[in-house]
Amino acid sequence: MALASRVARTESSKRVGVFTVSGCELAGDPAGALYWPEHDLLAVADLHLEKGSAFAARGVLLPPYDTAATLLRLTAVVARYAPRTVIALGDSFHDGRGPARLADIDRAALKALQRGRDWIWITGNHDPEPAENIGGRFLPVLKVGALTFRHEPAAAADGEVAGHLHPMARVARRGRAVSRRCFASDPTRVVMPAFGAYTGGLNVRDAAFANVFDTLAFTAHMLGERQLYAIAARQCLPD
Repeated sequence: MALASRVARTESSKRVGVFTVSGCELAGDPAGALYWPEHDLLAVADLHLEKGSAFAARGVLLPPYDTAATLLRLTAVVARYAPRTVIALGDSFHDGRGPARLADIDRAALKALQRGRDWIWITGNHDPEPAENIGGRFLPVLKVGALTFRHEPAAAADGEVAGHLHPMARVARRGRAVSRRCFASDPTRVVMPAFGAYTGGLNVRDAAFANVFDTLAFTAHMLGERQLYAIAARQCLPD
């Protein structure tokens, strides 16, 4: 199904930003998810579920609602696109013990999301091992058609969808600086924003992005309330 017709069917045609990676048309949702209509596939990155409980175990008290908030947002995105496949691009849990700390209501919500679709957990640096009782399949990397889905961007990769770096763009608007999470993309790859409620961001002008894209000739697709805003990386402000 063509991208325009599939996105229109999801009643999201005014919400998405469309960009092309290695010849594949992808739709970036303002929630921070990526939809690939050709394969009816939805990808999210860096959920960092149970980050609040991980910090609490170290004596740093954060409100313990991050997992519920992240799953609520994810539920809305899954309902919007009704994908056949969902890929979580690593660091889905903040640490290896996170799955065991899931509250029963959050575990039930996660399993409800997985019902009737293929759910794939990609290995991350925070959650390198498969976990029990959270459903889905566990893979280090997944190749689908022309695209390769992994957690950390590779040094040189054509057709890559990755997370890990938590891209954020900062721009000047009406005399003040505005920072938003963003997709960072060029014609050969995309680095996805972190989806988790308690995840921060790394400025796209950081050297880490120069190492991935080689130059500033990439685009930051900033997440807005109802749409994405495409800004050339060289026009973004450093910290």
